[in-house]
Amino acid sequence: MGQEMKKVHFVGIGGIGMSALAQLLQHDGNVVTGSDRDAAPTTVLLEMKGIRVVIGQKAENVPEDADMVVYSDAVPEDNAERARARELGMPQLSYFAMLGMVAKTKHTVAIAGTHGKTTTTGMLAKILQDAGASPTAIIGSIVKDFGSNYLAGNSNIFVVEACEYRDHLLELSPQVLVINNLEWDHTDYFPSLEALQATFQKAIVRVPADGAIVTDPSNPNIAPLLVHAKAKVIDYTQESSYALRLPGEFNQSNARAAAAAARIVLPVLTDAAIAASLAAFHGTWRRFEYKGKTAQGADVYDDYAHHPTAVSVTLKALRANVKGLPAQAGKIYVAFHPHLYSRTRDLLDEFAIAFVDADKVFIAPIYAAREVDDGSISSEILAERIRATGVDAVALPSFDAIEQALAEAGEGDTIMTMGAGDIYKVADTLVAHT
Repeated sequence: MGQEMKKVHFVGIGGIGMSALAQLLQHDGNVVTGSDRDAAPTTVLLEMKGIRVVIGQKAENVPEDADMVVYSDAVPEDNAERARARELGMPQLSYFAMLGMVAKTKHTVAIAGTHGKTTTTGMLAKILQDAGASPTAIIGSIVKDFGSNYLAGNSNIFVVEACEYRDHLLELSPQVLVINNLEWDHTDYFPSLEALQATFQKAIVRVPADGAIVTDPSNPNIAPLLVHAKAKVIDYTQESSYALRLPGEFNQSNARAAAAAARIVLPVLTDAAIAASLAAFHGTWRRFEYKGKTAQGADVYDDYAHHPTAVSVTLKALRANVKGLPAQAGKIYVAFHPHLYSRTRDLLDEFAIAFVDADKVFIAPIYAAREVDDGSISSEILAERIRATGVDAVALPSFDAIEQALAEAGEGDTIMTMGAGDIYKVADTLVAHT
């Protein structure tokens, strides 16, 4: 996609990556339209930026003079709009294929790993922006500091959050590759940790000799993959700790990775400049986000955590945060929305012990997304396994039932909604009723 005016239609434009890429293409001078099944904060953001979004997907949404159709991986081939594009002979690219095309023309910094990608990407983009480097960035959530999941830049620096699912990471050609950490995830695609490591091994080998890999070389899941790296390896754990607005040791780790990457991209950066940017970083939507109070006086937080490790470290940070507030001596309530049957089943042992810092856990029905229920796992099974660890947990049939149950939380108590689905709507409803 060059600077000449083109027309690009996005199918599934509300997706967090899709909506950012749509903004990038619009910024580059393209006329962008799109559709999605449901309205979301991202579709509202796009409309505010002058991108026409249709809610509901049907053939007539596709402009007959569109030059390209970009589709989300969540959109099947038989989708009405994709079928219409085929009828019209329009080229179609997946989100990650289009992102790869954009990345090839830029000095790309890709942030990968199992946990912390979004926060690290946002932090890195802010450090570089504050330093006047004018990066372009695509981030996996709406960054409060930018008011968007996209940062428009004028330089050739491209900071992008990279996902390993279905080997999407390999569509990119980064000069700098950040790997925060590595654990088995996306179990519906990677049958084992070794399969996931094989994808990261390929990504590591592809980083050119004059590039850099920013990671924790002592991580046992990462260390063996670095043996054949051509690029220099930078140990981000050697960075100092930083004063942050965001709680938790995991956010310190994210900050160290962002700082180490920033030094590679912009060697003239001073310690003071990095520290100032990180101290001012406000965080992102759905990452330990404080929402407000319920009508009963309980504090409400929301977080995207959907892997057992992320759940565990987030609740540990929440527990520490609550203990640090003199007025907070109450209970921690968690409303958890399991994401995917495969992940819940394959990581069940880990999920069972991830909620030790909660006093009461309400579990929503599993978010199926692209999967079909084969009867092997359920939210009831998960609740039973959590109860076996001594934590009070119950599976409830709907968000409405969870909202009603959370009414027992009062002054001094804390509620956290967690999951990669739309459980954040529960937090929004609880706060809206005040």
